[in-house]
Amino acid sequence: MAVDIGIGKKDREAIAKSLSALLADTYSLYLKTHGFHWNVTGPMFNTLHLMFETQYNELWTAADLIAERIRALDVYAPGSYSQFGKLTSIREETGIPDWKGMTQQLVEGHEACVRTARGTFKLADKADDQPTADLATQRMEYHEKTAWMLRSLLK
Repeated sequence: MAVDIGIGKKDREAIAKSLSALLADTYSLYLKTHGFHWNVTGPMFNTLHLMFETQYNELWTAADLIAERIRALDVYAPGSYSQFGKLTSIREETGIPDWKGMTQQLVEGHEACVRTARGTFKLADKADDQPTADLATQRMEYHEKTAWMLRSLLK
């Protein structure tokens, strides 16, 4: 059955491609945040352990919302590590940095998500796709605020 939501197929596919990058960034940042939650040590342990838990739970929920928006545009959402690895701009961490290194990497990850969401917003706005524009705006707001809070720990 053809999709007729007022956004042409070409625009829906372009928006979904951008949303797929945002999904990959979100999932990659989720995985990194969760790993840091498990492995943080040092004088900031309690603060960061709890903060990272709040953050990875929010990222998990966001990934679902982003994937569902991709599907609403009638495009299949990526859902494998190999797909995410090709789409993400988040640098993978295979070691265990100290708490400052973890915090710095998460700042960088949130800032990367902001940049990806901003690109998604521009495509959505141009195509008159308010639901995607709203989702991208919410993601930018969350990631900018979270990056600010993490940066504040490093001063």
